[in-house]
Amino acid sequence: MNIRLLLPLFLLALLAACEPASKPAETNSAPAVPVVFPAKSGFQAAANSDLYLLSHPAGIQAAVSSYGGTLVSLWVKDEKGEWTDVVLGFNTAAEYEKNGGFYGATIGRYGNRIGGGTFSLEGKVFDLPKNNGPNTLHGGPGGFHAVVWEASQPDSGSLVLRYRSPDGEMGFPGNLDVTVTYTLTADPGLRIDYQAMTDAPTHVNLTNHAYFNLNGEGRGSINKHLLRIPAGRYTPVDSTLIPFGELATVEGNPFDFRSLKAIGSELGVEDVQLGYGKGYDHNFVLDAGVTDSLHLAAEVLGDQTGIRMEILTMEPGIQFYGGNFMDGSFAGKSGRAYGFQEGFCLETQHFPDSPNQPDFPSTLLRPGETYRTSTLHRFSVR
Repeated sequence: MNIRLLLPLFLLALLAACEPASKPAETNSAPAVPVVFPAKSGFQAAANSDLYLLSHPAGIQAAVSSYGGTLVSLWVKDEKGEWTDVVLGFNTAAEYEKNGGFYGATIGRYGNRIGGGTFSLEGKVFDLPKNNGPNTLHGGPGGFHAVVWEASQPDSGSLVLRYRSPDGEMGFPGNLDVTVTYTLTADPGLRIDYQAMTDAPTHVNLTNHAYFNLNGEGRGSINKHLLRIPAGRYTPVDSTLIPFGELATVEGNPFDFRSLKAIGSELGVEDVQLGYGKGYDHNFVLDAGVTDSLHLAAEVLGDQTGIRMEILTMEPGIQFYGGNFMDGSFAGKSGRAYGFQEGFCLETQHFPDSPNQPDFPSTLLRPGETYRTSTLHRFSVR
């Protein structure tokens, strides 16, 4: 056989043997979103404050600032396994202070509104600073959202915050010692435990004011999210959003979230209560009432990411706020502006204005008693 004819065939075979068995498939998919937290320096600029990073191998990461006891970021995985930050917020403590809205903050001494900025206790009238029209909202302008908490981090998945609210702060009586503990759980979830003790009778109603968007921070409207709240009643309000004291049925009106439905599905309905709040900004009376163990307070499903969040609590109520006063006037962590109804809050609580509503579950705390309550945000995908 002619060697000169065999040589090219041999070279071709040799080159084929050097080729990989298969080439990697070409893809046009976008790169995975990295988990990015704000810089610590943006929070250390505030006196004695800092930013603490929490993580759990179950697939959840968080950032919490000692300024305001604030939940700054909360990263979970969507139905494609991609990381998504589901909490709205800012990159510096100064922005939280400037922009208001109580984004992510620990709220106290009293979550929600106290009508007329006043209440009577044991024959004495206590006047509070008014920061929401004629009412006091979320503890007043110098509430727990605006103070620096003492922080300690016992492990990578938890943070303990402590604060002593002195007698007379924001008009409230008694020295109040408060402990708030953030813990990431294997659900995966975020648990917040609250504890408080006082040396004089006072009213306490603690909660967290995180704004959520389960499609991702800065990712547009939340009105296609699906929401369920196991509550057959809610507390109607006057034009300043103070409850009348009535527990009204949700049957046959836009406040019926007993089955999953889109948040915005009935926002166009002509309803006096929706008019007062420019949408939803109401307390729902949970069917379970006050309990010593966690019960379901809400379930939300992100329409684009498939992220499901369940909120469990010991509280008798939950405030559903649909972001009706967001107007795009400031931008969040990603640099995207937060527009109308682009975040929602679900604040576990006793009812608004309970100090002035004797038929509502009491928020009174006395010396020798310990205030305890917990809320769990539990995540999964559809």
